[in-house]
Order: sequence, then structure tokens, then C-alpha cells
Amino acid sequence: MINTIQIALSGMMAASRKVEASAANIANMTTGGALDPADGSAPYQAVTTAQTSITGANGEGLGVRSEIIPTNRPVVQAYAPDSPFANQDGLIGASNTDPVEDIVNLQIASNSYSHSK
Repeated sequence: MINTIQIALSGMMAASRKVEASAANIANMTTGGALDPADGSAPYQAVTTAQTSITGANGEGLGVRSEIIPTNRPVVQAYAPDSPFANQDGLIGASNTDPVEDIVNLQIASNSYSHSK
């Protein structure tokens, strides 16, 4: 019985991390920074979650482990000449978040909560 509860809790924690990552991406979608980090603050790097299965010595499932990791999406250039991070051409580094993907991830996490009852 305890293993069942631990497995369910690990799934809920994984869903919580998915919400945390998507919420951070949405909140920082317009956060810009310097194209060259040596010139100042780096732009926000979008994040995602990575999940791995946890198995016991006999191969039985014991839940999941989830961690927040940066995405591989490169920073994009944006024209913002009034930004303190703008270079001589008025360009800044802008986060390359995908709001559609983040909204879908929020829905997936929401469904994970409702199915874990």
C-alpha cells in the first residue's frame, strides 16, 4: 500500500514540475537580455522537464523522477533600441519560448492531477 502512495505522489510531483516549468516560461516570455552575455544580463532560457522511471531491484516500477532542464532552443534576436541591453544595432536577445507548447503542457499536467484521484 505504501508503494502505491509513493508512486502516485511521484507522478503528482512530476506534474507539479511540468506546471512550474511552463509557468516560468510564460512569465518570462518577454524577458530580454544582452545578445552577448559579457555585455550584461543573459536573456531567459526556456525550460522543460525530463522524466525518468524509477525501478526496483526486480524491475518493478517505483514511480518517476522529474527534473527541470533548459531547452535546446537558441535565443532569438529582437529589436528593442530602448532596452538597456540593446547593442549598437538596437538588438537584444529574446527568449525563444513556445507559449502554445507551454499551454499544452499545463493542460497535460492538469489532466495528470484529475486522473490521479
